[in-house]
Amino acid sequence: MQLLQTCDELRRWCRSAPGDPAAALHFVPTMGALHQGHRHLIERAAAPLSPSGPLPRVLVSVFVNPLQFGPGEDFERYPRDPLADGALAAAAGAGALFSPSVGEMFPGGEAELTRVLPPPALLQVLCARSRLGHFEGVATVVARLLALVQPDRLLLGEKDWQQLVIVRRIVADLALPLRVQGCATWRESDGLAASSRNRYLSEQQRAQAARLPAALAQGRRAWQSGERDPARLEQLVRAELEQGGLAVEYVEMLEARRLRPLDSSAPPQGPRLLAAAIRCGPSRLIDHLVLMNRPPIVAIDGPAGAGKSTVTRVLARRLGLIYLDTGAMYRAVTWWVLRHGANPAVATEVAPLLAGLELSLDLEASGEQQVSVNGHDVSQAIRHPDVTAQVSQVAAHACVREALTQQQRALGARGRLVAEGRDIGTAVFPDADLKVFLTATAAERARRRAHDLEQRGFAVPPLVELEALIAERDRQDSSREVAPLLQAEDAVELITDGLAIEEVITTLVDLFRERIPEEAWPAPEGGADA
Repeated sequence: MQLLQTCDELRRWCRSAPGDPAAALHFVPTMGALHQGHRHLIERAAAPLSPSGPLPRVLVSVFVNPLQFGPGEDFERYPRDPLADGALAAAAGAGALFSPSVGEMFPGGEAELTRVLPPPALLQVLCARSRLGHFEGVATVVARLLALVQPDRLLLGEKDWQQLVIVRRIVADLALPLRVQGCATWRESDGLAASSRNRYLSEQQRAQAARLPAALAQGRRAWQSGERDPARLEQLVRAELEQGGLAVEYVEMLEARRLRPLDSSAPPQGPRLLAAAIRCGPSRLIDHLVLMNRPPIVAIDGPAGAGKSTVTRVLARRLGLIYLDTGAMYRAVTWWVLRHGANPAVATEVAPLLAGLELSLDLEASGEQQVSVNGHDVSQAIRHPDVTAQVSQVAAHACVREALTQQQRALGARGRLVAEGRDIGTAVFPDADLKVFLTATAAERARRRAHDLEQRGFAVPPLVELEALIAERDRQDSSREVAPLLQAEDAVELITDGLAIEEVITTLVDLFRERIPEEAWPAPEGGADA
């Protein structure tokens, strides 16, 4: 591992590309006094983004930033241990450690430094109310570091949730070309979130500080028991902390992604943040938990040929969600119709059978999808040629579509889904945690269609003809009365021209993690979603 102390040394290292030239540059900024939480971050940064991808280059910075310390705070006594920091960073997989002086970071002095001011709404909640200027100092130094390093990916811990939200906002507002990845809070054996300031605590104070995660856990249990009133949850946590002899700075419940106050008149949607800050002995400690009404739902829509099915299957496996295969559901209905001897082409024979139909989709230990009809596994039966030959006739009936929409909504009540299909984000799951309109230009989809036909041994029409057919289908899909091709207002449009499947998956995972933190929905073992 190289030790870099000047901006010139940093620039030279970042611009050099030893090993695989395709390797990304991942950056972990810290204030030093590295602990196991930092080690976990660096190890995550050093892991490839896909099983077959190149190992990234990892840079760690250590800079005790004076701009983020207020009057009377612990800047002078903040723990500094450069030798131990270097050893931990190297062992965790860092390729270089940047440890500049204050003069190197602010060559014109603090008074002459251009400042970065986060949006006012993000400075009116949580830690910002009592730590005036803190997040301005964080934003200013992070922006300077990002300009120097120009990384592909920035990794931050989810423990400092407000900081993570603010940095994401800065990166988005300044259109910086990098991804911000949050990583789950690393906790000690007593549940206390890892922090450099834990070093200040005596043994007795350490035991007392452990009441912080315990109090938040009490809030989680109340939530799981049905308590939804923010004021009551806040008071419950505050009372637990005060009973433990801790000085409470705040207990606050907010909308997690944007740190907005909760609207008591609206039904709860999206993850909630229940956060607290306390003082214990010489230390100010923060912690939080994220509360969800149900496991997450991802809704993916878009035109034919954009790669929705392929992407959805992989994304579901990567995030430990169930792939809602709408095609399998129509096959299951067809199997049910054939089993009862009804004519698939006659709606009046199909409709009565829908009243006694209950579909279920689940994820087997192998990762394969299991489809059940009224409790019976039909995963293999629905692939029979007889079902394949009749499914289009069954799917054409309005009564079938209405019944399956109801079934899909029933599955959505339990969450844990990645669903793709027409109007999935507008009509079926309007409250999905992430909505994506996955698309590509007609020219790109024509190229993909030609490649698919060629691979399967079929004749390939001219690309101009294929593109015209695709454009006409888009027009028809967008203008039809039932289930038109429409992008939900709050959906993220993702144009996949020129992107490999793994690049699309990585982008979708990043969008998901902006909304659902790792600590609220961890990635499955073996399916890390970095």
